[in-house]
Amino acid sequence: MEYDWLIENVNIATFAADTDGYGIQEKAAVAIQGNEIVFVGPMDAWSKDHSNIEVRRKIDGAGKWVTPGLIDCHTHLVFGGNRAEEFEWRLQGESYESIAKKGGGILSSVRHTRALSLEDLYRQSAPRLERLLEEGVTTVEIKSGYGLDTETEIKMLRVAKMLEEHYPVTIKTTFLGAHAVPPEFQHFDHPKQAYINHICSEMLPAIAAQKLADAVDVFCEGIGFSADQCEQVYQAAQQYNLPIKAHAEQLSDLKGAVRAAQYQAISVDHIEYLNAEDVSQLRSTVAVLLPAAFYCLKETQLPPIEALRKNNTPMAVATDLNPGTAPVASLLTAMNQACILMGLTPQEALKGATHFAAQALDIKTKGQIKTGFDADILLWNIQHPAELAYGVNFHRPACIWQAGKLKGGKEASRYGF
Repeated sequence: MEYDWLIENVNIATFAADTDGYGIQEKAAVAIQGNEIVFVGPMDAWSKDHSNIEVRRKIDGAGKWVTPGLIDCHTHLVFGGNRAEEFEWRLQGESYESIAKKGGGILSSVRHTRALSLEDLYRQSAPRLERLLEEGVTTVEIKSGYGLDTETEIKMLRVAKMLEEHYPVTIKTTFLGAHAVPPEFQHFDHPKQAYINHICSEMLPAIAAQKLADAVDVFCEGIGFSADQCEQVYQAAQQYNLPIKAHAEQLSDLKGAVRAAQYQAISVDHIEYLNAEDVSQLRSTVAVLLPAAFYCLKETQLPPIEALRKNNTPMAVATDLNPGTAPVASLLTAMNQACILMGLTPQEALKGATHFAAQALDIKTKGQIKTGFDADILLWNIQHPAELAYGVNFHRPACIWQAGKLKGGKEASRYGF
């Protein structure tokens, strides 16, 4: 038998489900065969039980740290144009809601995104993905939602698929048609309901038929859609066996997270206004914290972190990378913000960007350094994994393995990459 890689003499933050905290293993090794982790354990165990196994490539980690590949489980990475002007408006005192009402916000990005060809949208989006990959992100969720018509939503999802074809990354796609009401529906007597009906009868069936979405999302908010309207989308998604997610309780408490959990949502995201008493109703749903949006909007209402802890609700951390409220292409920065602004520990933040982020995307084989899991692995030149949330722009991985192949990192050239 021959293994492809052995990363030896390392310390590992496994985040394995059957461990506490970081799941640390010291003076350990990780072996890779194909795209799978085939050994995780002490160096002594490797030497004793695997002496008959040939290894094509070895790396002496010399005490460096291994973590799972980072997972950004909530992004709006594919979009046209930018909203730097609105950034200036907000700093002059305008609110998110007022900017949206005068044609800014999401609808501004819709105009830019509709105007671009598939190729131009790809060219504008690719650099944002590259920034994430440099930090060790190996899995990214990308939402649509800046098209708001069938043609452009499909274009966005196709661009996301193209990015996966050309970059070393796993991409999960999410259909977010229920993001805002498009201009062409504003003349209806009930614009929001008319558009929701269109999503369920026209857009979602077309996207499902082309197998472009791994999940369906909604924006449950006063400037978005009501909990009842979102429920209509959930029911339609169930017809196509698509899991659901929800932007919920970002600006107010509409009980959107509770309603989504009733439909077995894999995640509820933002949740700053989630009532602590409602946390117990989330059951197996992951709470995705988006501190970059909290920071950029200068919000003051914190998610119910202590209630989430007491309920053992998994807390993921993501960038929410988008053109308006979170123009942040750095998951490590989002981890730092989650600690400083929201009170997470560095261990919670890193677990939220690995193990729980995988759970938020319903991925069973990522986010842990564990035998049988995907070989998405990072090697870091740090003294302790808490450093990854501690500093801003301090670290980049020494080596990045995605799907078992060395794909980058500051020291990758030493090993033939």
